[in-house]
Amino acid sequence: MTDAPIRPAVAADVPAVKAVTDAAFRPYVERIGLVPAPMEYDHSANVAAGRVFVTGDPVNGLVVVIREADHLCLDEIAVHPDAQGTGLGRLLLGWVERHARELGVPEVRLLTHAMMWENQRLYERYGYEAVERRADGPYDRIHYRKRLNSPPMG
Repeated sequence: MTDAPIRPAVAADVPAVKAVTDAAFRPYVERIGLVPAPMEYDHSANVAAGRVFVTGDPVNGLVVVIREADHLCLDEIAVHPDAQGTGLGRLLLGWVERHARELGVPEVRLLTHAMMWENQRLYERYGYEAVERRADGPYDRIHYRKRLNSPPMG
């Protein structure tokens, strides 16, 4: 799985982007008591804006990234449950870091819900540091960053 190509999503990918996002985040609905924000994104708009990158045929993983002046925001990372545990999350995180370096930004930032423990362990394992915990509307979020002066992920 670690050599799967990652490509920009196109309009025809929107149903798959929604399906992978929903499948990846659905298990959290009961735990956190509300629908995770990525399940409510306007996937068509994100694809049209060039923010979504996908992998797999059919699509089984994706990232949504937003370039900011001083960082790359990893707005969403989703791996279909059938592909979890295969290294796809690591592949996608590594791609995000390489993409940020190509864009010339010094860090990647992301956030996750405080009750998504699996995500927190993943991000910390790959060098992201928690910098803040705060409520954003109904969401209790932990904000992370990874400065890219460290060696890239494999």
